[in-house]
Amino acid sequence: MAAKTWVLTDVAQQEYVDSFEVTAKDIAGAPNGLEISKRTLRGGLSEGVDVVRLNNGKLTVEVLPTRGMSLWKAWSGDDVIGWDSPVRGPVHPSFVDLGEPSGLGWLDGFDELLVRCGLESNGAPEFNEQGQLAYTLHGRIGNRPAERVTVSADPDKQTISVTGEVYETRFHFLKLKLVSTLTMRFNENSLQIDDQIHNLSASAAEGQILYHANFGHPALLDAGAQLVAPLKTVVPRNDHAAGGIKQWNSYAAPEAGFEEQVYFIHLLGDEKQDTTVMLKNAHSTKGVSLDFNTQQLPCFTVWKNTTAREDGCVTGIEPGTNFPNPRTYEGEQGRVIKLAPGGQAQFKLGINWHANDREVEATEQRIAKLQKAAEPKIFEKPQAGWCSDA
Repeated sequence: MAAKTWVLTDVAQQEYVDSFEVTAKDIAGAPNGLEISKRTLRGGLSEGVDVVRLNNGKLTVEVLPTRGMSLWKAWSGDDVIGWDSPVRGPVHPSFVDLGEPSGLGWLDGFDELLVRCGLESNGAPEFNEQGQLAYTLHGRIGNRPAERVTVSADPDKQTISVTGEVYETRFHFLKLKLVSTLTMRFNENSLQIDDQIHNLSASAAEGQILYHANFGHPALLDAGAQLVAPLKTVVPRNDHAAGGIKQWNSYAAPEAGFEEQVYFIHLLGDEKQDTTVMLKNAHSTKGVSLDFNTQQLPCFTVWKNTTAREDGCVTGIEPGTNFPNPRTYEGEQGRVIKLAPGGQAQFKLGINWHANDREVEATEQRIAKLQKAAEPKIFEKPQAGWCSDA
């Protein structure tokens, strides 16, 4: 059977499919349980949100074209991968006021396992000299609906995928397009994200992207969980984070009222500058790892928010083109994507679920091999050039 692609949404052609399903019986050689489907949620803040589900026979994921192609949920067997947000999502972007005065409106829709931050900016809110909001928290792309969505199956390559095109444009200003493809191989506990950012303008442009990957209870973030990474440099974002620098990569039990701590990191990579980081539970029996290239995504951020579970106990492990400081500060440090007229930039991110101690140990050994290249430098205070408040 040749590869096949189905169009679910195409705004330009006025095409829209309300519901869709392909199963193992429709694809030659597909494993039991394989599924590609689409549904639209009804009611409450989720009214009108499209959900695309992919099941490769082992791992199931749900992608949200309505929310910038974010990865909403994932599970493998009985393991739920992600976190429990107090936001009852997914929230349709029409209910998220990104321009509200505090600049924190983005949080009204924060519910996903993986959400992209960008593309004009991806960090903290920023205000101009008149006190008006210039850049909202984490940017706009995660609240932009995709204008074209397709799903594909390739029996020869043993893959299924979903692709979406999302635009972030403003007259007189930027004209950017994100083309995102999430691919899964049959019967593997992993997925690959391939993103392209296109500058549609006849003028040069700048951009940023950060992959805000979020994990919590019950599978991973128990007391004693650890982040394992090949470290070059670790810097606390502010004085509060500096107070926890000795335990920056370990997690305590949930604590009501916990104030978030953030750490900025440069990682080591192999000869191609590919790297791996892993979050594992306290007993090293479960873990999730991210694979990416440090030339494409040179900045890595760890966000620790181990508050009460009712309030959203979660950690973010976040590769990006920059650190999530205010946009102007990051621009002054040169941490932006430079896009020529009609140019593009590419980014790849792998997410892997490790379901047992053997897989966790093998990933730890791979990271330890990368760490042999250098001793890590861990700063106890915020550093100029890294932290906007330093």
